[in-house]
Amino acid sequence: MENAAKLNVLMCGTGEYTTGWTGSGASKSDKKIGVVGLTLFDLRRLGKVGELGMAGVNGGKFPAIRQHLDQNIGDVYKDMDLSFDEFPKEGKVNAEAYKEAIDGMSKGDAVIIFTPDPTHYAISMYAIEKGLHVLVTKPAVQLLAHHNDLITAAKKHGVVCMVEHHKRFDPVYSDARAKAAALGEFNFFSAWMSQPKSQLETFRAWAGKDSDISYYLSSHHIDICCWMLQDRAVPTRVVASAATGIATSEPYNCVPQTEDTITLMVDWESTTSSKHRGTGVYTASWTAPLKAGVHSAQHWYYMGEKGDITVDQAHRGYDVTVDDTGKSWYNPFYMKYSPSESGHFDGQRGYGYVSIEKFVDAARSVNAGHNKAGDYDKHGLPTIANTVLTTAILHAGRISLDEKRPVGIKRNGDEWVLE
Repeated sequence: MENAAKLNVLMCGTGEYTTGWTGSGASKSDKKIGVVGLTLFDLRRLGKVGELGMAGVNGGKFPAIRQHLDQNIGDVYKDMDLSFDEFPKEGKVNAEAYKEAIDGMSKGDAVIIFTPDPTHYAISMYAIEKGLHVLVTKPAVQLLAHHNDLITAAKKHGVVCMVEHHKRFDPVYSDARAKAAALGEFNFFSAWMSQPKSQLETFRAWAGKDSDISYYLSSHHIDICCWMLQDRAVPTRVVASAATGIATSEPYNCVPQTEDTITLMVDWESTTSSKHRGTGVYTASWTAPLKAGVHSAQHWYYMGEKGDITVDQAHRGYDVTVDDTGKSWYNPFYMKYSPSESGHFDGQRGYGYVSIEKFVDAARSVNAGHNKAGDYDKHGLPTIANTVLTTAILHAGRISLDEKRPVGIKRNGDEWVLE
């Protein structure tokens, strides 16, 4: 992109997805050196990104994080500038350090938010109102009213606000979406996504208290289904069911209200035919077996009027067996960590990287006057406006569990509301 200034970016959240560092040391998942930090360091090497900052809650973690980044990024890839400003400074603890960081930024800078679910709304709104572009991890927010507020604010301030639904950039998923469009009216969708029980240790601080497994994992496939059905069908009713008993027992001992596995059953209505209705079933679990050979088991099935589609995202026809640990299936289409021939980072085609780069490109283009923020709503990108039904379904599912009843979704003027 010619004549577009470099984008200054603040990363909110210093955890696994940003740095690969968890409270107990380097991550053991498939994100060992993180996604956000690594991608931004590489985009800076390629001239798209300028200054970087990182805001957490506990400034005392930064020395260990910097050492981890030096060892696992700086010593592994050539020409990586790992410099960034840290907040809170001097090892202090401050849950609102992001405000100090954002207050020091300029209109047109950007914020990428990977923090616990209940904090997304406050941080996103604070950034948008300062004229900053925002990329927020899924679920964007937990309440539909908050999602509607962010749509309004982003529009008012003319900033790009996207949700980091990276699965839209998985070549299999985006190709499947195109093929689904040729299969006539929607009939049935079923999705399964799980992570091993060991994740309950990583997430113990918030699991069941601040969020649930449906918000955390089903947000991916609900978004994919909403994206596939965009302008073709709308959700009208949600009923939820939950399995319990593993997360709340030894050795995990999560808070009593923690669910193990949550299923949402959603009624869909065609917007192009008065006859057709469809059903979506979305299940997520964080009590899947250990040593399954995959970090996230994930597959879905789509049936239309004239055909069906099956996708298994966990088994990509690529498995590795090691004496000590057994068989594992790998997904280098997401993040490729092995260096290039020249010793540089080589994961620019991974959809974890592409998702962040698309946001950076959009923000730079708006800053340069080439595009308006609203243009991206038309591009099939996961903008805040394009992802509202994902939040509607997730929020309805939570109400259904808590109040043991079906929850309706309907359009009220320009907004989606629950009933």
